[in-house]
Amino acid sequence: MKKLNSPARLLLLFAGIFLIISLFVPIWRIELDAPQYPEGLMLQIFANKLGGNVDIINGLNHYIGMKTLHTDDFMEFTLLPYIIGIFALISLLTSFAGQKIHLKILLFSFIAFGVLAMVDFWRWEYNYGHDLDPNAAIIVPGMAYQPPLIGFKQLLNFGAYSIPDIGGWLFISSGILMLLAFMKEFGIIFKKNIVASFILPAALAITITSCSGSGKEPIIINKEHCIYCKMMISDLKYAAEIVTMKGRAYKFDDLICLTAFLKEEPDFQVKEIYVSSFHPPHELFHTKEMSFYTTSDHKGPMGGNIIAIDKSVDASTFLKNTNATPVSWDAIIK
Repeated sequence: MKKLNSPARLLLLFAGIFLIISLFVPIWRIELDAPQYPEGLMLQIFANKLGGNVDIINGLNHYIGMKTLHTDDFMEFTLLPYIIGIFALISLLTSFAGQKIHLKILLFSFIAFGVLAMVDFWRWEYNYGHDLDPNAAIIVPGMAYQPPLIGFKQLLNFGAYSIPDIGGWLFISSGILMLLAFMKEFGIIFKKNIVASFILPAALAITITSCSGSGKEPIIINKEHCIYCKMMISDLKYAAEIVTMKGRAYKFDDLICLTAFLKEEPDFQVKEIYVSSFHPPHELFHTKEMSFYTTSDHKGPMGGNIIAIDKSVDASTFLKNTNATPVSWDAIIK
């Protein structure tokens, strides 16, 4: 009945805090990508509800005979917050006044619950993917629509990605912290900096997951295509990029393609627009950092006559030798 040492207590303290936070953020997400949804669709699973584009996904599922998704249909959303809360409370109590036997019970109970939760999640996916309405508008013989438990799977013209969300990574991190505390207490590892050596990588993994696709991306010439004209991007001098509210990057080989795309998609959720500088090394800059010019001396890949120059560059010599007229970004968009 020996009490726990300080490193194990600290690990369990963080484990309990992570579990509490996981109650308020999505635990899992299923992303659906298809040509007709350039921003993609997302189903987010919280401890107590479904979130994301539930209504749109239900509308699509109706055509292939899948049942609609409703929070009230799942008993798990009633039980899960209490179960996670109990594990968080036990972890905190064990951290403050627990003994080795309590840590052992906590760890193995938590692992058993994690396995049971994943089995239940697979069963839920299987039932929804296989129990189809025989009178559905779209029937593909032998086709089932079960999303992957984790990873990627192609479902007709949709690519489905199933991965942990922020809460899921916090949940997994809590389990690893409990395991590390157990290994420390029972003499399996003896590193003094065990807390710091795990907390930093765990925080990094959560940050990467939560911010995936959260900013501009470099444009790779001769490998990536313009989202509008579908041509290979082969000249960075005229390239541009849109970053959406969901953090996805859409790349264009010419500003004329970008403006045409925005005219055809007036409701497209634009967060930022970046344009490649005409001068080497042709880096992407925010439109606020660029000066724009119309010119008849230089033509983009799709016939565009607009070039952009980074405001920090002295372009006077270049402009003297070029038939260029300044133009505002607002005028370009209009």
